[in-house]
Order: sequence, then C-alpha cells, then structure tokens
Amino acid sequence: MTDTKSHWDTVYENNDPLKVSWYQEEPKTSLELIAHTGADKDAGIIDVGGGASAMVDRLLERGHENVAVLDISEKALACARARLGDKAGKVEWLTADVTRFQPAHVYEIWHDRAVLHFLTNYQDRMSYIDVLKRSLSATGHVIIGAFAIGGPERCSNLPVVQYDADKIQLLLGETFRLEEQRQETHVTPGGKEQEFAFFRFQRQS
Repeated sequence: MTDTKSHWDTVYENNDPLKVSWYQEEPKTSLELIAHTGADKDAGIIDVGGGASAMVDRLLERGHENVAVLDISEKALACARARLGDKAGKVEWLTADVTRFQPAHVYEIWHDRAVLHFLTNYQDRMSYIDVLKRSLSATGHVIIGAFAIGGPERCSNLPVVQYDADKIQLLLGETFRLEEQRQETHVTPGGKEQEFAFFRFQRQS
C-alpha cells in the first residue's frame, strides 16, 4: 500500500514544482468558476490539494482576503510559502490528509483540482465527502476538477478515478445542485494533453 504523504513529499523533493504534469501557471477554469459563485472577496475559500500550485497566488492577486490551502505534503506547501514571501502570512496553511481533516471553521468555497480523482478506495471517498460537508457553509459552493471519462488512468504513478457529471452528482448527493460544468484540455509542461472535467455545485440549505 502506498504511503500517500511519503509519496507526495518525495514528488516535491525530487521534482521542480513548475515542471510537474499538473502545474498550471494560470488556472483559468478554476478562477472563472470561483467568480461565477458570486461570493464576496472576503468569503472563505479552501484550496484542497493546493500544494505548490499557483492558485493561491492568483486568488490573492484578485483580492481574495480569506484563502486557505490544504495539502498532505508540507514540502509542497513550503514551496508555495517561499514563492509568496511576505504575502504567505495572508494565507491559512493546513497540512493534512483531506480524508482526515478536522476543519476549525467553515468555508464558503471548496475548491479541489485533482485530489478527489486519486481516491480510488470507496471509504476514502466517503470520508472526503464527510469532511467536505463539515467544512462547507449551509449554502456554500463546491468546485471540483478531475480527470474526465476517457482521460488519463494514472497520474504520478498512481491510479485515478475518472468523473462525469452523473458520477460526481451521485457521490455528492441530492443536497448539492450542479450549477455548471466544463471540459478542459490541460497541456502539461511536457506538452502532453490531459482531459479534465470541472463541476460547480451549490449546497442546498
């Protein structure tokens, strides 16, 4: 069995975070979907699996004032903190396995680009949904990006689960309403194309 924390720590120890296959300089789709929630700039946003990604940089640049980044790898978070410099103090940094995360408060927006699809174990997915529900406000928004049906079957030497709207709706349950979905072809730093599906849901109080 893979030790998930050790796996991701090793990835960030041995690779340039700007060259890993999932790196995006401009997370355009995620940012557009966050904007479409209509949430205020002071609304709490948690970027699940944000690690060393540029998502936190772009959110701060756009004036978001209440941003948290959650990742299982402290080494990944350290990359982002070092890159942000003094701005890192504006961010809530959380080192945890999302399936065991204990939120200290709730957020208005849960953003996850490519964590859920690594959860190939049913119980891990159920734990993820439980944590999501405990982390989100009564009318909060969920934005998830995952490998689309027909997309990659493995990433970072790990198996993944592919998603479409029906599959992710079944997972989240009827208390979440699908507001928007997108398809995106992600081009890796190495030039390979990967098909992603993005979904924006709102919780129904």
